[in-house]
Amino acid sequence: MNLARWKKTGMSLLAGALMAGGLLLPAADSHADPNATIRVALFADIGSKYKSTVPFVTLSSTTGFSLMSGSAQLLPIPANNKIRVSLDGYKIKVMDSPTWQAAAEAAKKLQSTSDKPMLFVASRNGATVYQLYTGPYTSESAAKDGLNRVSKAGLTLAEGQAPALVGSKHLSAGSFATQEEADAVAGTITAAGFDAWKTLVSGSDGSAQVEVWVGEAANDSDLAALRTAVTAALPQLAVSAGAAATPGMMIRTDAGLDWSSESQAFHYQVSGTGAKFIVSGNSAGIQLAERSKRVYRGNLELSGLSGSLAVINEVPLEQYLYAVVGGEVSSGWPEEALKAQAVAARSYALSQGNRFDVANVVDTTLSQVYYGIGAEAPTITKAVDATAGEVLMSGGKIVEAVFSSNSGGVTADPSEVWGNGGATFVSVASAEDSAAAASKKWYYLLLDSGVSGYAREDNIQLTGGKTAAGLAIATASTKDVNIRPLPVVESSASPLGKLNPGENAVVLDQFYENGSYSWVKGPYTSAELLKSLSGKVSNSLPSSISSLQVSQRGPSGRVTQVKANGEILQVKYPDLFRSAFGGLPSTLFDIVPAGSYTVLGANGSTAAVNSSQSAGILSASGKGTAGGSGTVVMGADASSRVVTASSGFYFIGWGNGHGLGMSQWGVKGMADKGYDYKRILQHYFNNVTINKE
Repeated sequence: MNLARWKKTGMSLLAGALMAGGLLLPAADSHADPNATIRVALFADIGSKYKSTVPFVTLSSTTGFSLMSGSAQLLPIPANNKIRVSLDGYKIKVMDSPTWQAAAEAAKKLQSTSDKPMLFVASRNGATVYQLYTGPYTSESAAKDGLNRVSKAGLTLAEGQAPALVGSKHLSAGSFATQEEADAVAGTITAAGFDAWKTLVSGSDGSAQVEVWVGEAANDSDLAALRTAVTAALPQLAVSAGAAATPGMMIRTDAGLDWSSESQAFHYQVSGTGAKFIVSGNSAGIQLAERSKRVYRGNLELSGLSGSLAVINEVPLEQYLYAVVGGEVSSGWPEEALKAQAVAARSYALSQGNRFDVANVVDTTLSQVYYGIGAEAPTITKAVDATAGEVLMSGGKIVEAVFSSNSGGVTADPSEVWGNGGATFVSVASAEDSAAAASKKWYYLLLDSGVSGYAREDNIQLTGGKTAAGLAIATASTKDVNIRPLPVVESSASPLGKLNPGENAVVLDQFYENGSYSWVKGPYTSAELLKSLSGKVSNSLPSSISSLQVSQRGPSGRVTQVKANGEILQVKYPDLFRSAFGGLPSTLFDIVPAGSYTVLGANGSTAAVNSSQSAGILSASGKGTAGGSGTVVMGADASSRVVTASSGFYFIGWGNGHGLGMSQWGVKGMADKGYDYKRILQHYFNNVTINKE
């Protein structure tokens, strides 16, 4: 943080205007039962509300679990066994290969495309055959596009083979009392040159049954042709088209777990209209490899949605909170801070209704961070249990208790975030956010070479000398101190220069290290800004940006309007400025041109300079000095900046997140000072009571 910032901004910005309306997205009036489970979408395509999809998921557990259809157990999965599950949809059957190596080499070529490979192994007439697919695709049209790409991928295929579009329509060869009988029938079918799989279905009495499904047609015409061909080749076999509508789990063997060497696992494909299956939970939890190998309590529901596999975690609400609180804040924080987070998270979750159609919440910051069992800790479990059932209430409804990491010293007014709000949310001071400030500060230095940049304070020592303008002089306390472009060590950013003992530099300012409390980003060039702004503003953009300035702020000081070249950048709501400018941590920021500076003289007059000018610079005394590249410009409050030959814009800001509602670092700071969780929550949320549901 610029240490003079609060003098400049003024605490008058803490005005708390009350706004009416909804927050985030419209929440349903109804809410989940706190004594029941909550549904968390891990993977699903829910249109504009949420989209996170994968072609398959890989599941395992240190304890055995089961695949279920309703209350019927289809089959048990032994401990430490991996299984894969995918949606039986439109696919491209790329090739059949007698060797794993040939199929794997083709798969590696396809990995770099949007056509994700899956490799299965089957037996035909006693011989092993490896079947390479891509997909699944969300529609027949998307599969046709995939077929075109795969056909042009330069794959080496056996003579007579060509990639083909296949789908999820199957013939049924009947139901069988034992898997052995099903194996025998499937073997007869594959020997005749057709693909066939054992498939688990739930019988009318709820019991698990085994069927044999044949072929994989993309449409009804293909299915009819398949039936004619199977009947002609195997007249003794009675087949029907009923499998197309029957929910089932097709059993295959996956040979694509590792493309460097062959390893296998059972692969189950969710097939049929309205198919929905459950992976039953256990005390150890279920690991989901494609979600960073996280382990989840409760059950996993597997189904199809918008042509993609949907994975929904059904978990008891309080157990969900064990992971949410652990994912949102540190388990080492004070107990009262953890309690405050638990009540806020519970309130938020219960206020959501069925916001995501098939789920109450999702597992990202679009709802609340949810990392599963790995985020849990005894201190967090204790805090959740100590507040069990407690929620924030206002006007007879559970409050949608939104929160962010750090409000930068003052929480947001709703008008500064989504352009609307409610009486529960007002802008309040949050001085305790400084609990997140880095312990190390950085000096902003001007070297003799004219280079300006940042060096961490533990590598710098003040000489005791000052310039004629009163600025402190410093030198390095160790050899080859890197001068960084920003007050943080980033391996991707090369140092601007070095400072050694005995070499002097002028101290222009002092900042906290970039973090959730304060930060400096940039400089961003005109081209970089235009690229980031593209698609995020509704009006046309200039060919280049020569000036960029904050032209309006809200009650807390957050940016609500920005002008480029004097024209307002139109965004849908103010918080979009974060993404519009390349992912800024918050909208509580100042914009500083890298190559120019406007200063205020003692008599109130102003002047601007840039790196190509020699101009009169008004110093603190109001006297003019020569300007130009390398000139240090001082303001009336003794703040200073160097005018360099660089171009672009710096963003100097405070806080991390939208800033509305509860500030998590502010909560920690208040708890450190001895406030209990109820007092903390009532500070951040206006006119609320804490009730036990």
